Amino acid sequence: MQTLDHAFYLSLREGADVLEADGKGDKVLLLTDGSILKLFRRKRLLTSALWAPYAKRFADNCRMLCERGIECPQIRQIYRIPSIERDAVHYDPLPGQTLRQLLNVDGNGELRARLGEFIAQLHQKGIYFRSAHLGNVVLTPENKLGLIDIADLRTYRKPLRKSLRLRNFKHILRYRQDRQWLLEDNQFLEYYLNQQSVCNERELSQALGA
Repeated sequence: MQTLDHAFYLSLREGADVLEADGKGDKVLLLTDGSILKLFRRKRLLTSALWAPYAKRFADNCRMLCERGIECPQIRQIYRIPSIERDAVHYDPLPGQTLRQLLNVDGNGELRARLGEFIAQLHQKGIYFRSAHLGNVVLTPENKLGLIDIADLRTYRKPLRKSLRLRNFKHILRYRQDRQWLLEDNQFLEYYLNQQSVCNERELSQALGA
């Protein structure tokens, strides 16, 4: 990680739009050149972030997704900013719209089938994304699906085992609006099942209460 002094941080931040913040300060900044600076703070004195900073996890996950052919943000640099007690990742965002932004677009039903195939592809490639929901899956201008906000993503060398797949489905459907859209017809589950043989329809339905 590169150490960023306060003067350079202020220069980088000048003119930025604050996309996300909380009572502790800025969390996500849109910089003037269109890139993103995402800031992370340590919430506890003793935490895994001491030896595996979230900014580095984010960058490492982007690298692993690229290696496995999954669209994601492009990393520029990761920083440690002592003056504000933050780590940061500087990246070019993945262009496009999230699936949640497309929920009310006419003719979006085919996206359910495509998302089912995409989630199956992630699972087959050993990708477990705890923050998987429609706000973190992007449809790019090239008509591909990709992932954003990936700091807590985990990757495995082999396809995910059944228990992780079923647990991940609960994450995907934890928001009511997402769940209603995804289960509007059978395409999401059907196309997921068509791409893999680890889980069956009964197991998925039981796990989801569908």
